[in-house]
Amino acid sequence: MRLVLAAAISALCLSPLAAGAQSAPCGGSWSSFIAGLEQEAVQSGIPADVADRFFGRLQQSQTVLSRDRGQGFFQRPFIDFSRSLISQNRLDRARRLLQQQPQLFQRLQRDYGINPGVMLAFLAFETDFGQVQGDINTANALATLAHDCRRPGLFRPQLIAMAELYRRGDLDPATTQGAWAGEIGMVQMLPRDILALGVDADGNGHVDVRGSLPDAVLTGAALLRHHGWRPNEPWLVEVQIPANLDLTRTGLRTQMSVSDWSRLGVQARGVSMPSGGLRASVILPQGHRGPAFMIFDNFRVLFEWNQSFTYVVTAAYFATRIEGAPVYEAGNPQEGLGREQMMELQRRLAARGFNVGEVDGILGAGTRAAVQDVQAQVGLPADGWPTPELLRRL
Repeated sequence: MRLVLAAAISALCLSPLAAGAQSAPCGGSWSSFIAGLEQEAVQSGIPADVADRFFGRLQQSQTVLSRDRGQGFFQRPFIDFSRSLISQNRLDRARRLLQQQPQLFQRLQRDYGINPGVMLAFLAFETDFGQVQGDINTANALATLAHDCRRPGLFRPQLIAMAELYRRGDLDPATTQGAWAGEIGMVQMLPRDILALGVDADGNGHVDVRGSLPDAVLTGAALLRHHGWRPNEPWLVEVQIPANLDLTRTGLRTQMSVSDWSRLGVQARGVSMPSGGLRASVILPQGHRGPAFMIFDNFRVLFEWNQSFTYVVTAAYFATRIEGAPVYEAGNPQEGLGREQMMELQRRLAARGFNVGEVDGILGAGTRAAVQDVQAQVGLPADGWPTPELLRRL
């Protein structure tokens, strides 16, 4: 499920491999493209016979291209999306796994400062605790996306990294399957991240994020730590906001201390308020009439896992539920926009000079920020939640 929209690790490792991969052009003849990548892999240090076995079997996948262009799953609003992913069954399984693997999750918290709920949430959402890891050949997926000219700079290095993992004996490209975007394993990670940060937690000499729960959990933890996870700090708590709160202060762009938010009347719901000195933002996934959350620096790290705002809020919230937080207060949000309406709104915002990124019908962070600004301009509650009334006013 992870959206591969951000570059993976750049400076940590693989500088010669990455440099070689970047020189291969996208598009054009498939056979010529693959031959060029194979040559670069050899120049990067992968033995010629290994490169020949790896690259000689690659095939283009139209299924991958179709899925890349249709990510409608992430267009759903937070309440619908979270209810579709969070179930009592998943909650029970997460807590049961925590009881069954106490040493692993104690190690996670001790060595990485990451609460078990965070990794259990990703295990649940990404692969249903390792049971559904994807049915797309990973090497073919990466080769297809590298050849496609939408984001070749992201996927070419991933393919070279996978060839290196093959050289090390950590995977077989003929049998390794995962998501359409090239992620593999129980928590769905890209090959370059695994190569750079992989943890052989079970001590068998290989990093196996597909078959070893300890390897998968601690490799995922290493990824979060690399991207700036702050040990033993919170990531999200549900809050209640006062009716008179200045809504222009909400959203990802504004950070204040927890003490400052408390003075404005923001209160934690069902749990204790975190330390007053921590910096935090208040987000309203479906506007001021819906759920409200206070988020911290660790929440922002989760965007390195997935850049979908709705997915990250849902995963972060589910992590708190695993650890005992109550069900969020859904409230009574105002009607939102359908996909075509959202695309029209994005076009109108772009015409006004706002940077909303791709016109894709997805309410991402850029579109939310633009909505909040234009709401303030036209006299609507500036909560970042687009409504039909806002579209009419534009």
